[in-house]
Amino acid sequence: MNFKNLLFLTKTDTTIGFVSQNSNKLNEIKQRPKDKKFIKALNSLDTLKSMARVPHIHKKRVRRAEKSTFVIKSESFRVVKDKRHLLLLDRLEWAYSTSANLSGKEYNEEFAYENADIIVTPLSLNGQVSGLFKLGKRKIQRLR
Repeated sequence: MNFKNLLFLTKTDTTIGFVSQNSNKLNEIKQRPKDKKFIKALNSLDTLKSMARVPHIHKKRVRRAEKSTFVIKSESFRVVKDKRHLLLLDRLEWAYSTSANLSGKEYNEEFAYENADIIVTPLSLNGQVSGLFKLGKRKIQRLR
């Protein structure tokens, strides 16, 4: 089955969110600017290695991080370790991850259920956001 164009509503490692490999579909549903970037949720460090080069000084930090998002150049990614979320990501390898709401609005369960192609249950809201760090060649900067 081809999962690339489907929009999943699932409990991610941080909150309830939409997961898809189709960024255009996510932009359209969330009504957000097209130039705003998404976080890529990755299933493993091997997948990360094929997409970006982590500066040597930050490799251990990225490998050990939980619920942390990293920005390298203009790409942001999070290597997922949550076992439930990994069940989906192992099939996709990577996916864009975003909250299940309209851009800038609060979570609305009705909106989320209407717009999802596939709903992965159980869903529970914990509201914990990931830390956001920008990695440079030598420095690290906390953005959130």
